[in-house]
Amino acid sequence: MKEITAYSREELTALEAKLASEYDAWKEKGLALNMARGKPAAAQLDLSNEMLSNGLASYKTEDGLDARNYGVLDGIPECKRLFGELLGIPTDQIIIGGNSSLNMMYDMMARLCLFGTQGEKPWKAWEFEGKPVKFLCPSPGYDRHFTICEALGIEMIPVKLLEDGPDMDEVERLAASDERIKGIWCVPLHSNPQGVCYSDQVVDRLASMKTAAADFRIFWDNAYGVHHIYEEVALKDILQACKEAGNENRVYYFFSTSKITFPGAGIALMASGAGNIAEVKKAMNAQTIGHDKLNQLRHVQYFKNAEGVRKHMKDLAAELRPKFDMVLSKLEEHLGGTGLMTWSSPKGGYFVSVDTIPGCAKETVRLAKEAGVTLTGAGATYPYGKDPQDSNIRIAPSFPVPEELAQAMDLFCLCVKLAGVRKLLEK
Repeated sequence: MKEITAYSREELTALEAKLASEYDAWKEKGLALNMARGKPAAAQLDLSNEMLSNGLASYKTEDGLDARNYGVLDGIPECKRLFGELLGIPTDQIIIGGNSSLNMMYDMMARLCLFGTQGEKPWKAWEFEGKPVKFLCPSPGYDRHFTICEALGIEMIPVKLLEDGPDMDEVERLAASDERIKGIWCVPLHSNPQGVCYSDQVVDRLASMKTAAADFRIFWDNAYGVHHIYEEVALKDILQACKEAGNENRVYYFFSTSKITFPGAGIALMASGAGNIAEVKKAMNAQTIGHDKLNQLRHVQYFKNAEGVRKHMKDLAAELRPKFDMVLSKLEEHLGGTGLMTWSSPKGGYFVSVDTIPGCAKETVRLAKEAGVTLTGAGATYPYGKDPQDSNIRIAPSFPVPEELAQAMDLFCLCVKLAGVRKLLEK
């Protein structure tokens, strides 16, 4: 195809008929492919199987505790040390949880709603007074973050995500203007879905900015902190930046091995300032006696140290890179120069973010689903599912085998063309 604006109406009409015929042929193939979520493929999971097949060399932790029994609320020391070394976090600032960082984020948000923090009133108290609290949501962003806010009755304010992080002029203006704005979601490295990596300047501004709310909190979801596919990107230490700015308790840092080892049986952690860690431990005493220490020990014995994790991630990158290559090459092959779509070129992470011309994302997703390819719902990357341009779609290349991914991308690109041409004909 040539650039879409170069077509006359008659040419567009003929093109629409040709694309519709190609689409009907795809529908007859009876495909059933799913690219809705960033699930690891079986080949990625297989890389960690030795962790299960070899068993545990010992059930004892380094301080002599039997990991099969009760105890250790916040994680065994060697597990804290492994992830502290990997992420550059002091071990006394780390709490090891279960398998899900999303679970830890929800729990943390729920605690703030129920109990407040550092002497400030519970966030739910604002709602009872008729003034529900608000959260800043860089967008496009992670739909499950938005789901947490919506489930807990927290009003979401979209903020534009730029090439080096959220629009900090807007973030600073909003955070300083309203004491009901209690925090911001951040995926600071290889963000979901655009692959944005936060600059040092953005990290510093988040750590030091003035906020109307004394209990303003940054939810720092570093989900892809070691998921480098094409290029390793350094991320400035937000915990240290907050401490140096006199805001030690401003940030809650989250991480997990969900896309490193086994999503259903990995390890999650959170980290924060001393005051926050003390609060969380006190609250956890009512929730649990301790998380799965055998799983913590299993991960430590398998990886041994941070370098073991980094080597494993290079193997994972080798599995993922051909799939990302395929997605990007298919987009360029079918849509490059057409003016119908733009897309991100991430250096790592799990997704490729694409943007149709305005008003075409929902129709593109609908067409793809009718022909047998399920994508993340259009609008999912924005609060309340409302993409103001109806243009953003998240592509998750990780799960399909290469042959299925190639088919899915060929069909997806056809759907983009068909939806785009029909939109232009409407005008």
